[in-house]
Amino acid sequence: MREADGSGRPGLARPRPERGTPPAGVPAPRPRRALHPGAWWLWALALGTAATRTTNPLLLALLITVSGYVVAVRRPHTPWARSYGAFVKLAAAVLVLRLAFAIVLGSPIPGTHTLFTLPEVPLPGWAQGIRLGGRVTAEGLTFALYDALRLAALLICVGAANALASPSRLLKSLPGALYELGVAVVVALTFAPNLIADVRRLRAARRLRGRPDKGVRGLVQVGLPVLEGALERSVSLAAAMDARGYGRTAEVPAAVRRTTAALTLGGLLGVCAGTYGLLTAAGGSYGLPVLLAGLASALAGLWLGGRSSVRTRYRPDPWDARAWLVSASGAAVAALLILAGSLDPGSLDPGVVPLEPPTLPLWPAAAVLLGLLPAFVTPAPEAARDPRKEPTT
Repeated sequence: MREADGSGRPGLARPRPERGTPPAGVPAPRPRRALHPGAWWLWALALGTAATRTTNPLLLALLITVSGYVVAVRRPHTPWARSYGAFVKLAAAVLVLRLAFAIVLGSPIPGTHTLFTLPEVPLPGWAQGIRLGGRVTAEGLTFALYDALRLAALLICVGAANALASPSRLLKSLPGALYELGVAVVVALTFAPNLIADVRRLRAARRLRGRPDKGVRGLVQVGLPVLEGALERSVSLAAAMDARGYGRTAEVPAAVRRTTAALTLGGLLGVCAGTYGLLTAAGGSYGLPVLLAGLASALAGLWLGGRSSVRTRYRPDPWDARAWLVSASGAAVAALLILAGSLDPGSLDPGVVPLEPPTLPLWPAAAVLLGLLPAFVTPAPEAARDPRKEPTT
């Protein structure tokens, strides 16, 4: 298309700027950087720690809701972020299996409210304490439900960390001494999201071809290509790691290596001894100093061990004020629930004998709501790119 220019002669049409783009000469707004992945993991692990301190189903449901809401509003549009649904399904499976075991194998909790009675299978004398079938009580099922819900909440919190934190960026943030271990952990963490993405892609391809994607036949015909893709991905990953010199170490004197090993091993032993002292009543006086000394020794060993790493970091993620707020919100939830458990243990662990309905404690519930802070202080994820709007030449 041609239009007249200022001299009256026809010329080429000037391209119109797209809607939402800044005018010429005005710099584009700088995109906000994503949150440090370590902050997401600290937040999620703190919520998981809070879940282990209570069996109150109302508090556990509130923890699951808080983590699910943050994932819903801050999950990026990436394949590995879709693993949250798999963790939720795994948590539901754990819940069902725990209840099934309580029905079939019985429960150590005595109860008076009998729901139904299964035929009991007689077992030999060496299997004392184990039974198959028998009386199923409401108290036993309630205890199993509370216990399974705690484990399910922990799994969902770990799934939230997997959905929010990029594994590759988390690996880039690790210290040099933990780089090789971090590579193994990142490969293990990305296995499930890649597997889920492959299964979805193959099932969609089979549906487009009019072939079944459910049942035993569909599972077998989808599983073989998934395993083949996993093997190909493993070979490609090994070749890429070898090409990039994975496993190379710098020349370090023998004295430094021995000092590093002594500091790291001594620090880990100190952490274990200090943690044991904090958990027992007799070790309350020495637990905290030993734990702090162990942490200092382990950090010094990691710093010395990083000297053997020859890798460098390109544009490392900064630990800014938002990362402090996110990690502090999770730590506050865990600390306040631990404090609530010491002040009023009955509100966090409702009794099942006698059977009584759980109540929602007010200030522990308000403490759990502090975990919603990342939904308001972190940047929203970038919108998914539509391939139909890609520029063409």
